[in-house]
Amino acid sequence: MNINLVKEEISKKLNSKVMVSVYGMRNRVSRLEGTLYKIYPNLFTVMVDGEEKSFCYRDVITGDVKIKYL
Repeated sequence: MNINLVKEEISKKLNSKVMVSVYGMRNRVSRLEGTLYKIYPNLFTVMVDGEEKSFCYRDVITGDVKIKYL
């Protein structure tokens, strides 16, 4: 998977509802539901309950972050 393809796919879904799964240490998974809020060159943000959470595109490529469009 190419980082430019990930950026393009995410930018097409701007302002869409998403479910973000963050895979952390010790097999912990955090799931956040919100709106794809802003797009930047190295990261994107999701608005979750009035708070901005930021994620890197490279984490999507490595599988540490997964996005499901609702």
